[in-house]
Parts: sequence; C-alpha cells; structure tokens
Amino acid sequence: MGLCRVPEGKSSTDPVYFADGEVIDMPLHINKAKDSPDVKDIFITGNPQFLREASMGESRYNPFGSDKYAGVMDLFNDGIQFDQPKNKITDEDSVVMKVERFKEFTKAAYTFNPVAKASVSNPQPAVQLEFFVDGGVGKVRITNNCTVRGFRQSSDSSTWDFKIRPGSDGEVFDRYYIYAYHLMDKDAVGVGDRIVRDIENTYVTQTIGSIESEPGGQIFVNGNVIIGGDLTDHFNCQVVRGKITVVATGNIWVADSITVDGSHDADGRPSKDNPNALGLIAQGVIKIVDPGMSDYSYVDGSPDEPSGSKYVPIGINDLGYPTDSYRRHLPDPMVVEAAVTVGGGGWGAENVGRSHYGGRKEASGNEDDLVLRGTITEAIRGVVGVIKTDGYLKHYYFDERFLEGILPGDMWLRGKFLPAPAGWSDYRTTY
Repeated sequence: MGLCRVPEGKSSTDPVYFADGEVIDMPLHINKAKDSPDVKDIFITGNPQFLREASMGESRYNPFGSDKYAGVMDLFNDGIQFDQPKNKITDEDSVVMKVERFKEFTKAAYTFNPVAKASVSNPQPAVQLEFFVDGGVGKVRITNNCTVRGFRQSSDSSTWDFKIRPGSDGEVFDRYYIYAYHLMDKDAVGVGDRIVRDIENTYVTQTIGSIESEPGGQIFVNGNVIIGGDLTDHFNCQVVRGKITVVATGNIWVADSITVDGSHDADGRPSKDNPNALGLIAQGVIKIVDPGMSDYSYVDGSPDEPSGSKYVPIGINDLGYPTDSYRRHLPDPMVVEAAVTVGGGGWGAENVGRSHYGGRKEASGNEDDLVLRGTITEAIRGVVGVIKTDGYLKHYYFDERFLEGILPGDMWLRGKFLPAPAGWSDYRTTY
C-alpha cells in the first residue's frame, strides 16, 4: 500500500489501524511516509495476526536511533524487512500506463463506454457484471449504460469516502459520489444493453516485448463497474469460472460476494491447481457498497424510477424471497476472491460511519466479517470498518497463484518485484 493512512479531508489523512481479531495472511508492504516527527508507518491496536513477511519503505529506527518497531515485532510471524523500494501504485503515470495497456489488448466487443441514461440525482454511468456458471461453462451477464444514483456527504468531516484527485501526486483528496442504487433501461435486452457471454469469449493474450502472456479474459470499462445482482439463483451468482480481469477508469463497486469456481483448500483458499481467477483494477476506488442506501434513497416508498428506467436490486432481499424489494443486505461473511488493484484511492467499504454521520447497514451486529482471498494493492488505505462500531472486521488471505502468471497482463506495481507477462514475480522468493 502507499500509506497506512486514510484520507479525512482535502489534504489531510488519519492513521488507520490493524485491530484485535483481524488476520492478515498475505505479504504486507507499506511505502515510506513523509511524516514529521518520524513514527512507525504501520498503526496497530491490540494483537492482530500478521502471518506472512512484511516490508516497510522506512527504516526501523528514527533519526535519533530509537527503535520505532520494538513493541510490535512479535506480531509479525515472518518478521519485517526495512528500507525497501516503494510500491509503484502511488505513481499515477504507472497506473495509467497499465490501464491503457489493458485497453489496448481488450477485444472491442468487451470495451464499454457507458452512458447514464436515467434522470436521477448525481447520475454516474456504469456497467453491471454478474458472474455465474451454467452447464459447466463460466459466463458473465453484462448490462451496459446503467445509471448509479450517486450520494455524497455535504462536508469532509461527515465521511471517510474519498479518492485521490488526479494530477495531485496523491496528496489531494475529494469526496466522491458513492453507490446508492442503480437503474437500467426497461428494455435493456431489446436495445442490446444486456447480454450474456461465455467468459472464454473475452480471452486475449498480451505481449511484453517478445514475451506473450497466457490467455485470459479482459473487460475494459471507460467508467464505473458494479459487480453483483439479484437473481433467483443468487447464491450461485458471482461465481467466476475462467480467468478474467476487469479494468475500470472509474470505480468498481462490489455488491455481492465473489468466489471462483473449482477446488479450494481446507483453509478456504482456491487450491494451487485451480485455474479460475479474477483480477479487479480501478483508476478510482474499489469499494463494497452499503446495501442500506437504497432503504432511504427513494421517493414515495421505492427508489425513483424515471420514465424508461428500471430499478436493479443487488444483494439479498431482507424479506428472504425473490422480489424487487429495495430493502437489501449483503452476505455475512462477505467473501471476495480476487486480485484487487486500486490506483485512485483505497479498498474498503462505503458509508462507514464517521462521528455521528452515516453508518453502514450490517447483516448482524455492529460489524460483519470481510474475507478476502487474493491480493490487495492500494494507493492509500480505505476504511473497511470502525473497530467494534461499524463496517467490517478484516480476514485477508494470500492467494499465491497470483505470483505464477494466472492472470493476463502485467500486474507489476512494486519496485522490488520484477515485471512478468502475468501476475507478480518476487526476486527474493520462489513460490
């Protein structure tokens, strides 16, 4: 990650903590912060579990020779390496280059430029993706030209929902319009906005010099992406069979659990011989939506449906049976199996309560569990939860397959890693 801090205003950040009960079973790297006085660049409360190697861009000692990390070293099972090269996720030009690379190699049929057709407040154009398996074949339902009804708090002090302002060198942050609900054309199928395709139809290979990547699927969206839906077979949706990377120049909103098909190990991770994988890359943020936004973002008892538009439910109906009811919740635990790369901010959850404003809708209690099996690369931390108050408790597990070229394209964003045709390659360790 760029920083273990979260934006709290236009030009200010606040420490974000790893907490008691959290499990971080993936390698961790944090770039050197420009802090004064010089304090440790990771923030910890209680005794979270760090089960893999960690590395820091900064030195272990402050300029006066005092050991900043003496009190936390025992929490890191494989220790910490200091004075390491920075992660390039904070380099905007590097992110743009990689996004453009994916655009160049994506088939024209799977390159989308959505338009927000519906007349609602703060319209945000988006493409909705729903992954499922039918007859042993991995498929994706694509709905183009969706309109997200955006919501934004009125002041910086009311929200944690910020992203990096482009061109600011990662030092200026803007409140952005979060996901409230979305709509599609009432005749989305008839006008060609909603289609179903085999994931293998999206497969391409990328070339890096004389090296060619393994084949893999690519969907490129010049705008925002919503992943999730509401079908009768809901609990068999958001299952990815095949290898595919979704790239968005805007935000990626996660509106359901996402798992990969195929075998998993006893610890729940996709097994090493599992060929199915999902990559998510956004120039904006990648966030789990607040399903409660649609509970009160409506007119006359239901979400606003302007002429020609249809409300599209996501997640699970509170009433427990299939319906278009706008009162929704997300699964607990929320599971995401993907390699997540966030170029314009952080990974996390939207509408996590700040002070007396906001507050997510959880499935049960004050915090739900968020299980991520994959990787996370983020320019700056995003808020996942407020400890014992709101949002999620983190359970992160490393999917080592992403070091072995399972995804198409060059995912390299870390200075100490060597570029490979796909995935990451660590020069120190052979997996």
